Amino acid sequence: MRSVRSLVFSVLSKVVIVLFFLQITAAAQAQFLNDMIDTTTNIGKGILQLYKKFDRIYFTGYIQPQFQVAERKGIPSFSGGDFGTHVDNRFMLRRGRLRLDYARMNSNNEISLYFVFQFDGTEKGVFIRDFWGRVFENKWQVFSFTAGWMARPFGYEVNLGSADRETPERGRMSQTLMKVERDLGAMVSFEPRRPDHPLRYLKIDAGFYNGQGLNATAEYDSYKDFITRASWKPYPLTKTLFLSGGLSYFNGGLFQNTKYTYEIAKDANGKTFVVDSADDNFGRKAPRKYYGADLQLKWKHSYGATELRAEYWRGTQTGSAGTTETPASLLQEPYYVRKFDGAFIYLLQNIVNSQHQLGIKYDWYDPNTEVKGEEIGKGGNNINATNIKYTTLSVGYNYYINENVRLMLWYDFIKNEKTSLTGYTGDLKDNVFTTRLQFRF
Repeated sequence: MRSVRSLVFSVLSKVVIVLFFLQITAAAQAQFLNDMIDTTTNIGKGILQLYKKFDRIYFTGYIQPQFQVAERKGIPSFSGGDFGTHVDNRFMLRRGRLRLDYARMNSNNEISLYFVFQFDGTEKGVFIRDFWGRVFENKWQVFSFTAGWMARPFGYEVNLGSADRETPERGRMSQTLMKVERDLGAMVSFEPRRPDHPLRYLKIDAGFYNGQGLNATAEYDSYKDFITRASWKPYPLTKTLFLSGGLSYFNGGLFQNTKYTYEIAKDANGKTFVVDSADDNFGRKAPRKYYGADLQLKWKHSYGATELRAEYWRGTQTGSAGTTETPASLLQEPYYVRKFDGAFIYLLQNIVNSQHQLGIKYDWYDPNTEVKGEEIGKGGNNINATNIKYTTLSVGYNYYINENVRLMLWYDFIKNEKTSLTGYTGDLKDNVFTTRLQFRF
């Protein structure tokens, strides 16, 4: 009997020891992931659960049904797309996302591989949004390499996910110059993963991309966009005050498929687009260069947080006469080169508690900074509505019902500069109200 008790005690002791070490290993993995990622976002929290619940695989998703009212029928809109000719109100499913994340740890409990697949399904169809893989070096634990279909590493707003963003949509400039945010390419990142690393707050991403994003199904020229961003993660100035920010650079271009290039110049009647038709324009690299800077300041207090964000872009964009978007295919018409600038400014304030949040956002996009107001269309010149500056003041309320459901009520006051063009001598009636429910898991 004594030997049996000894045997049982020995077995139980070994089981306890094994369970203890398994618990320590799991805790170490969780702590590592917690140090590596931003657990204030839903995706960050999800990654942390990979080893706690689903053994490396994690599913997330959300849907955003909404109802909108426009100031008049048939308006063009950056609040979910243009309204139909006879439509001034609509129900729509703005986004319906399903995302799979997979993480792999090596024998030393260090992350070695990360994979993401995400698609979007709405009444307009089903589209891939993310499809990329990332490998990590673990000698210094500072570098990683990502390849596939991913978000471009430019700016703050572009990379703030739609599920976490406090406003219904990104600004007009983001939607125009970084349409659908993603592109196909490869990126190297410097991001220390050890919590005691002296540069643990620094992150640098740099990559090369096709350039067309989701506008095109394949690369149509050999030029690649180089995009990089150096950012400083939220740094505690005090126990409750955090500062972060970043600098971004974009250097790309387009194969010029004609010899005709238009740029702003002055003639006897004032400013106008002047054509350069030199034969050697054909085949050259039409420029696309952007510069960006962003800053975020967040104060945490007993009833939530107060946050101020500011971001500014400027640069040169090549497009067509009718749009400043990057072409979805090689243009068969003249190329138009414009200087642009724009900004996004957010003020977010919790009231009562962290469930209730008021927000104000101001953004502008000036697609052509070389012409202003009545210079556009003056004397019948060839400066059309594509060159008009727009500003948007958005005011809204977010109610975080629980961690899975959010109610959004936002109104966009949209103003265009007054010009000499017919139909744009005053402000258009194109304001939009949006009410949205977001369900996520």
